[in-house]
Amino acid sequence: MVLGGMLPDAPIVHVLIVVVATAFIWLGSGWLEESADHLSSYYGLPAVVQGSIVVAIGSSFPELASVVVTALGDTFDMGVGAIVGSAIFNILVIPALSGLAADGDLETNRTIVYKEAQFYMIAVSAVVVTFALAVIYVPVANGPELAGTLTRPLAMIPLLLYGLYLFIQWQDVSDHDAGDVPGGIAVGREWGRLAAGLAVILLAVELLVGSVESLGTTFGIPEFLAGVTIVAAATSLPDALVSVRSAQADKSVTSLGNVLGSNTFDLLVAIPIGVLIVGSVPIDFATAVPMLGVLTLATVLLFSFLRTDLRVTQLESYVLLAAYALFVAWIVAETVGATHLIKGA
Repeated sequence: MVLGGMLPDAPIVHVLIVVVATAFIWLGSGWLEESADHLSSYYGLPAVVQGSIVVAIGSSFPELASVVVTALGDTFDMGVGAIVGSAIFNILVIPALSGLAADGDLETNRTIVYKEAQFYMIAVSAVVVTFALAVIYVPVANGPELAGTLTRPLAMIPLLLYGLYLFIQWQDVSDHDAGDVPGGIAVGREWGRLAAGLAVILLAVELLVGSVESLGTTFGIPEFLAGVTIVAAATSLPDALVSVRSAQADKSVTSLGNVLGSNTFDLLVAIPIGVLIVGSVPIDFATAVPMLGVLTLATVLLFSFLRTDLRVTQLESYVLLAAYALFVAWIVAETVGATHLIKGA
């Protein structure tokens, strides 16, 4: 039974729960995004910091919640899959949608290209290195050949790197001339709405993960692939909403900063938090690395478009969407057994 016995444990019920939970994630993220925007304006944060830290962490809370829930539920592969799948969605789909929604091309600047994008590339590399260290130094006994155990000390590596990222952003805030503080912002109410949004998202993600796990068991979908597809798409909706709204409001720097900042947070904070909560979790290098390889290629593609004339054109937006369509086709091929590039899936 589902929801304490209130609903039958049937596939159609779990599909409906996924849809409803996704809607609540969208709702909670809307509250969170608006309150984060108002608080950033009140405290005088520069646009790139607002997008890459405040709004990014807020809109990334569904991914963090999915990792925590799956770690506690002993389905951590689904949580990691959700993070990586969400990161690929964020890198390819969200800039494309933002570029199509913007009035003309999606403008960027050298701060986005040479600080945010390049630091994000370092974040991807750091996760690969952390997983490799887990396989080399803490292998899983009697497990797959390339399986390792992520421990709390290893989880501190990406967390320390995110600390460096926050230090860099703090330097930018120190150098920023904020100007006058806008009036009419009730700070206490905005903090309350932000907390309410986080609570709604946490509850919705818990229901979502439970139903996706049940559907995966029913239809024989591996946890990692279920996380890459269903959970990743649902938890990426807040990032898409925030970035598209910012692009429509002619805030392209905030829009792109949210994409890169969200992915940096997901990789360097969300995954380690799950490890810190449960103590240690197994990770299959053969499953994770092919997906991280795709993420690296997607990042290089977006970086190339961002650097070319410091803008993302309409044509480039369609190319990004086509690249994501190819990724989805590959995941479907892996699921049905047409391809076998993900050895651990």
